[in-house]
Amino acid sequence: MIRIEISLFLKNVPGELARLTDLFGQAEINIDAITIQDASAYVQNLFEARGKSLKRLASSASYSSMRKDSADFALVRMLTGNPDAAVSLLKENEYLFDTKEVVAVDITNKPGEFAKIARKFGEEQININYVYGSVSDADGNCLFVFCPEDVAYAASFFE
Repeated sequence: MIRIEISLFLKNVPGELARLTDLFGQAEINIDAITIQDASAYVQNLFEARGKSLKRLASSASYSSMRKDSADFALVRMLTGNPDAAVSLLKENEYLFDTKEVVAVDITNKPGEFAKIARKFGEEQININYVYGSVSDADGNCLFVFCPEDVAYAASFFE
């Protein structure tokens, strides 16, 4: 199923995640899946992509400074139960964020189930840019979020 993922930068300091999640909780917006990483790797990938396209947006000194400063931030990616309300809430609270379509798949929590999905992507020559997931319990379902290069095509496997 195609869902809207929200990506945002959050200061990498104690209490910031609590502040963000409190906002969602008070607005009764459920977070269905979340992953958080140091933003410096993400920024490094942006720099490398810019270099390959030969479109420099800033001097190399600026890039080095931004890469160093990016360790002060975390890259948060999440799915929510109500992305429209989440986007409004983030705008109201002046968060820097973006949205994109991803493929979210509920699978049974059994060995090999994830492999079936990964194999299907491989057989169809669909590259997966990143993936994250969650498990409810040993007998429950898992929610995995895939960011493939062709979202609509990848989602068609799960309809």
